[in-house]
Amino acid sequence: MTLSQPTQPQTNLIIEDDRTGLKVETLRRAIADNLFYLQGKFPEIASKHDYYMALAYTVRDRLLQRWLATLQTYLKQNVRVVCYLSAEFLVGPHLGNNLINLGIYDQVRQAVEESGLDLKELIEQEEEPGLGNGGLGRLAACYMASLSTLEIPAIGYGIRYEFGIFDQEIRDGWQVEITDKWLQYGNPWEIAHPESAVNVKFGGHTEGYTDDQGNYRVRWVPEYVVKGIPYDTPILGYKVNTANTMRLWSSEACESFDFSKFNLGDYYGAVNDKVGSENLTKVLYPNDEPIQGKELRLEQQYFFVSCSLQDMIRIHMEDGDSIETFAEKFTAQLNDTHPSIGVAELMRLLVDEHHLDWDKAWDITKKTFAYTNHTLLPEALEKWPLDIFGRILPRHLEIIYEINQKFLDRVRIKYPGDEGKLSRLSLIDDSGEKYVRMANLACVGSYAINGVAALHSELVKSTILKDFYELWPEKFSNVTNGVTPRRWMALSNPRLTQLITEKIGDNWIKHLEELKKLEAFVDDAGFRQKWREIKQAIKQDLAEYTSKRVGITVNPESIFDILVKRIHEYKRQHLDVLHIITLYNRIKQNPNLDITPRTFFFGGKAAPGYFMAKLIIKLITSVGDVVNNDPDVRDRLKVVFLPDYNVTFGQRVYPAADLSEQISTAGKEASGTGNMKFSMNGALTIGTLDGANVEIREVVGAENFFLFGLKTEEVYELKAQGYNPRDYYNSNPELKAVIDLISSGFFSHGDSGLFQPLVDNLLYDDPYLLLADYQSYIDCQEKVSQAYRDRDNWTKMSILNVARMGKFSSDRSIQDYCDDIWQAKPVPIEIEDYVQANAGLRKG
Repeated sequence: MTLSQPTQPQTNLIIEDDRTGLKVETLRRAIADNLFYLQGKFPEIASKHDYYMALAYTVRDRLLQRWLATLQTYLKQNVRVVCYLSAEFLVGPHLGNNLINLGIYDQVRQAVEESGLDLKELIEQEEEPGLGNGGLGRLAACYMASLSTLEIPAIGYGIRYEFGIFDQEIRDGWQVEITDKWLQYGNPWEIAHPESAVNVKFGGHTEGYTDDQGNYRVRWVPEYVVKGIPYDTPILGYKVNTANTMRLWSSEACESFDFSKFNLGDYYGAVNDKVGSENLTKVLYPNDEPIQGKELRLEQQYFFVSCSLQDMIRIHMEDGDSIETFAEKFTAQLNDTHPSIGVAELMRLLVDEHHLDWDKAWDITKKTFAYTNHTLLPEALEKWPLDIFGRILPRHLEIIYEINQKFLDRVRIKYPGDEGKLSRLSLIDDSGEKYVRMANLACVGSYAINGVAALHSELVKSTILKDFYELWPEKFSNVTNGVTPRRWMALSNPRLTQLITEKIGDNWIKHLEELKKLEAFVDDAGFRQKWREIKQAIKQDLAEYTSKRVGITVNPESIFDILVKRIHEYKRQHLDVLHIITLYNRIKQNPNLDITPRTFFFGGKAAPGYFMAKLIIKLITSVGDVVNNDPDVRDRLKVVFLPDYNVTFGQRVYPAADLSEQISTAGKEASGTGNMKFSMNGALTIGTLDGANVEIREVVGAENFFLFGLKTEEVYELKAQGYNPRDYYNSNPELKAVIDLISSGFFSHGDSGLFQPLVDNLLYDDPYLLLADYQSYIDCQEKVSQAYRDRDNWTKMSILNVARMGKFSSDRSIQDYCDDIWQAKPVPIEIEDYVQANAGLRKG
């Protein structure tokens, strides 16, 4: 492949800088230059990946112009900065998203095509950064995008995992984990800043001493020290000049090579420190791995939090500000409990390193942090065995004991004689083996605590953080999650985006509430027809992808019934499977049954050590093998498990869905964001009153939402009465037939033991109440089938779902944080026009 010769420039054209210009001819020159000077390739030997890299650097240049202008403006204006601390940032591929945000997608496509290349092919060359497990990391990425779009000064701090969340393959129906080597060909979007490295201590012991002023101080003498190297990625807002920074930390040894050991012949020992230190940020931990004993995870969390807080203090002090005004300059949002060690670390930095007295340091700390809770599962609230915690972070354990003592003294005064409350509020769980409770530390050390959906926030106050709410009701609020419409509509669904824009203009991409204007067209038959045609074309694309990816032929005219999310028992993927087997049994009993054709799509990863989740994947694929190959079914049902669920996967699947499965047990899902992405793209939801489903149903209308299942209070009540799943099994012949068919080995080549752990769990425990919700779910799915037969009315419901989703933009979420928690204001960024005479370097 060769790059075509650029068209000859015309006279009287404005001269553009090849690094910042946005005209087609300028972009073509820039791509050619970057291929030659950065990739070191000429067209005859360049690969598709080389062309991708050349294009990526071309786009990055235009980001850097805005990023550096942003940094300069923040420096001059001494602004208040939001620091978003998150162990995960699942940003997704950058190229397409940056083209949308720069507003140059069409120009770049033209430039690429005139150069003899295909933009879609180049976008597909990008390796997705696997820096998160799922919802938590993706939310952080959406929030960083919205912070920039709203022009809010912000830094996202996290970990630059060398190997991200594993790539998933399915072999013989089982999940197999493959190393995610996302960095193997380099990352053109990041810039390393080793000159801004910081040192992080681990282990060792503490020593008391008296300083020159006669004050008692503590010195931490570490066992070893690790260096944190920051890698910066500009995160551009949509059609603004603001590009905030995502700063991810990578670990290195302070000394990479020990010559004294090398000279003694100890060749392994000479590089041992380097190997050990770099292991710290080597790999991302899957969410559902048991946390006890995971020393590396605690080390990772402390490492990135310490790096980030040291960096924030450095920035603050370099501006000439006093450490005592730190909380005026920065607010730090703790994205779940993973960064909550920051409360103790900031105290250590202020007291031990900057020599503030305890009360002043505590006042600054409490005014710095805000905490977002993301879970209602008590087992997901992190707690660390005291011996592990003290061995890794001896000084922090002392600080936590001091915080706890002062805190509990105040609790005793407020609740005299209430030892139960003292025990529950304590930062130390000493009911058996002693643990440090990280959620309690976050609550005590933060000025604000929020949940992520209206129902979730109420349940946080009445269940897992009830005692803290009673103590400090003023700290608690709700900020319902949101997602960015730039990635999840404009980029992933360009055809629907174009149709919407033709009708209401493109302002909705930044102001999603303007989608409400679509309601005016819901009775327009021509508009509904176009809407249907677009959905059908997208479904056809997914059908072709499915055939290519997994070799299964599906019917694009069938209902595309999609459940994609992390595999977990509470998310109840296996309830969906019970429905599939129910339909299959009905067909076997009556092969001529009039049934609305359906294709069931599944996707999601199970944590490598989560046996039951992996068994659920095996059940899905095994049922698919039978159903897809039974001639009696006659293609009326198809079951597909698409492997390797990630952001790119989501961009392909969300727009193609007719039905979105949001079927977690009521009271278990904090919010969910997949539910929002599906609805924004015109899918109808079947779901429980759980998480953000409640608010989605409120805004789209009960008549445009398929509701089933027990409510949260009914779940609690049933469990309190003594739930016996066998009662449902014995009293429901259709349910019994489904369970018995699984148990018989029908879906496992006669191996009746394969799925027995799953069956036994349902019959003798069923902690997530699948059997209790089964009949309600089956009945509701029948309503779905009937509704889909009236395709015109289904289309009306689809349009109304999209039109009423304005609330669920991450822009609205961030505005809520700014107004109600952070007190952060927008700072517009201006960039200067290119003037050739001023282009030379001038120090100064």
